[in-house]
Amino acid sequence: MQETDPTYEQTDASGADAAPVVSIHTLRRLLYLAFAALALLLLILLPPYISVNRYQRRIATSIGDSLGRPVHLDKVSLNLLPLPGFTLENFVVDEDPAFGSEPVIRANSVRATLRLRSLWSRRVEFSTISFTEPSVNLVHASSGKWNLESILLHAAHVAAAPTDQKQPGPAPRFPYIEATGARLNLKLDHEKTPISLTDADFALWLPDPQQWHLRLSAHPARTDTDVSDTGTFELEGTLGRAASLDQVPINLRGEWRNVPLGEGSRVLLGRDAGFRGEMTLTANAQGTVNNSTLQARLRLTDARRADFVPAQPLSVDLQCLGTATSDFHAFNDLHCSWPPAGSSDAPILAVSGTLADIRNLHSATFQIGTPGLGASTLLQWYRIASARIPADISAAGALTGSLTYAPSSNGALPLHGDLLITNASLINPRAGSASLVVGDVALSSTPAPAPETHHTKSRTPAPQVPDGFQLAPTSLALGGKDPATLDGHIDANGYALHLTGMASLARLQALATAIPQLGDGLNEVLPTNRAAGPFRIDYTATRPWGKSQTWTDTSAHLPAPHHNSHR
Repeated sequence: MQETDPTYEQTDASGADAAPVVSIHTLRRLLYLAFAALALLLLILLPPYISVNRYQRRIATSIGDSLGRPVHLDKVSLNLLPLPGFTLENFVVDEDPAFGSEPVIRANSVRATLRLRSLWSRRVEFSTISFTEPSVNLVHASSGKWNLESILLHAAHVAAAPTDQKQPGPAPRFPYIEATGARLNLKLDHEKTPISLTDADFALWLPDPQQWHLRLSAHPARTDTDVSDTGTFELEGTLGRAASLDQVPINLRGEWRNVPLGEGSRVLLGRDAGFRGEMTLTANAQGTVNNSTLQARLRLTDARRADFVPAQPLSVDLQCLGTATSDFHAFNDLHCSWPPAGSSDAPILAVSGTLADIRNLHSATFQIGTPGLGASTLLQWYRIASARIPADISAAGALTGSLTYAPSSNGALPLHGDLLITNASLINPRAGSASLVVGDVALSSTPAPAPETHHTKSRTPAPQVPDGFQLAPTSLALGGKDPATLDGHIDANGYALHLTGMASLARLQALATAIPQLGDGLNEVLPTNRAAGPFRIDYTATRPWGKSQTWTDTSAHLPAPHHNSHR
């Protein structure tokens, strides 16, 4: 006899159809679905009707105790989806009164997600704390302290388990703290600077009980200019625990990339410095906050002036090594090389120096030198700086020497040193293939005048020569049988040049074309009633910094040659 499925329709004895019968298994499924739908409905509808505001003070106090700062909330809401947690509205963390009265952190909305397993251990833990568009004030006092220092040290004394630890333990697990669309403002003492970081995404977590990991990505901005594209600033690394901030172990890497030079100068200087191109700056710091080793690399691509486009823009790849001390206020033993050490390219420049206090740039001293920079490279840089250099001008020779920068309080030129171009050559093909420069070109610093003593007062005082650089007599082939001579002096006020000897009009004009800044105003003193030459010249040029150059014909003021009447 064939069995029948109880879920199928059955007929009674009269042959009429009976009501369908549902199996217990199917009924159980339907009940599960109904309960699930009811639970989902409750999760959606109930939270607005569940008041957790009575826990508002407890939550604020708990967060404040963990930060070491008073915390205020306007409202607390319960969320059950997608994960149980709380939404905190108008979240404010008070500032340390020593750094001002404006809150250190302010956020309209903060979401804290609960760790469900922590509830079984009768302890509330949060897996994630998310800030939406918070405003954070970073305050640096004139004493060298930061307002976040006390928060960091307070957190360092609180025992915490790693963020990704699966099971609850004796110590609460550190939450994953994140922020999106944040704004970081920089204040010096009680004054807010125009520099800030906008559209910042921030994350902080604890991968190890003794170490935090942080990540930051933002766009630098400046409120007193109309900067737009400022590149991207990124910072990532680890911070360790310590009893004081200066002993906190750090391993940080920062990068400011894809920075247009014009917009970058607006951020740093508050104005467009007149340069174009792109910059990428990277830096690594490893050690402690008080003493760490630094590695930095600066790359400039297609760098040029804003007012014209040279045939070959400048590209720079500069690497620097050094030590940061005094909580990153001082930088010592800085050594930079272009190209970086170990490169297959020949060395171009080397820079070394110190910055005793970053808050006082006049405390910096540095030295820049070259083992042998080609004069053709110098001419290329000259063309990047000035659009007036003809393309057919060529140069040869090698530049060696060094310059030292040490600011002076008496207004003297802060540069000292010696530069030498050996076997110098400068050719303007419009005046033939012969070089305009003959031999070497030497520039040396002149010492400041020695103070008078009782041994020198009775003597005739020596002429006071301002501290600066002296251009040694340089031979110029200007069309005469013997070379002409150019010498001069450079100081903090400007420079003065003296050109004397035999010259022709064509060679003088070729020199003025090859070095346009030298030729400014020269045509005004060139003779118009003479043949092409050569003829004797004695010219003096002066140019105060920031003003025009003036050439003077001093040959008319020379004493007339003495003729003996007795033969």
